[in-house]
Amino acid sequence: MAGSEPFRKRLARRSRALGRTGDAEPGRAVTGAHEAAGAHAERGPGASLAAAGRTEGPSDEAAVPQGRAGRWSRGARAGLSAVVDRIIATAPRVPVRDLETLRGQFPGLGPEEIADKLVTGAANGTSTVGAGIGAAAMLPVPPAMPAELAAEIVGVAAVEFKLIAELHEVYGLRAPGTLRQRALAYLGAWADERGVDVTKPTSVNAALGGQLRRELRQRVLKRTFRNLPNLAPFMIGATVGAVMNRRDTRRLAEKVRADLRRRQVPWAALPPPEGPQGAS
Repeated sequence: MAGSEPFRKRLARRSRALGRTGDAEPGRAVTGAHEAAGAHAERGPGASLAAAGRTEGPSDEAAVPQGRAGRWSRGARAGLSAVVDRIIATAPRVPVRDLETLRGQFPGLGPEEIADKLVTGAANGTSTVGAGIGAAAMLPVPPAMPAELAAEIVGVAAVEFKLIAELHEVYGLRAPGTLRQRALAYLGAWADERGVDVTKPTSVNAALGGQLRRELRQRVLKRTFRNLPNLAPFMIGATVGAVMNRRDTRRLAEKVRADLRRRQVPWAALPPPEGPQGAS
């Protein structure tokens, strides 16, 4: 017994040492796991990826939409610019009746009566354009929708441009300059929804400057958002397009006529006719 005592003591000491070592290592492992889990929860999933040399996380997730938004914004600006270019190219080719022609077509009527006739005809014209585009939206061809919307805007702009130009004729306020200069001046009036100030001649260079294009883009952008319901299916868009276009054309005409009345020139005070409005 006595000889075995040292052996038992040594065995006990070794067991206690092994127990301390075995308990300590798992304890530290569990504690380390808990600490790592807590840090992971606090820092988020991006922290461990960043520690590994990757930078995924909220910053990169936000960068993806920004890139898409940038591409969409560039595409939208390009689309607006294309529509504006088409409107500018179309305007000089729109046939505009001069005062002499209008008086011959509406004999016995004064300026206000002829203006009423012009507004009614233009409202009917833009209503027809809106109804036609709305009906085309019934076709299940989503990629064609932007082209249809652009075609409607260009068509409506041509009708309203003609209305504005002829209202200037009726109120004795034809814009000065060549055919192209007058066309650009009336486009500015369409964009601003007002009459042309004939005391400030507009040159081609000024009219084609950045200001006019910006104004036209803003006008086209507003018209685009207003005309989106026209693309509703099942003929709903046809009805909505007709009503909205008629209303918007009449509203534009009221603003322009109110502006022109303040500067109206009586027919008797006008110089002799210089020829048709289409002359350059």
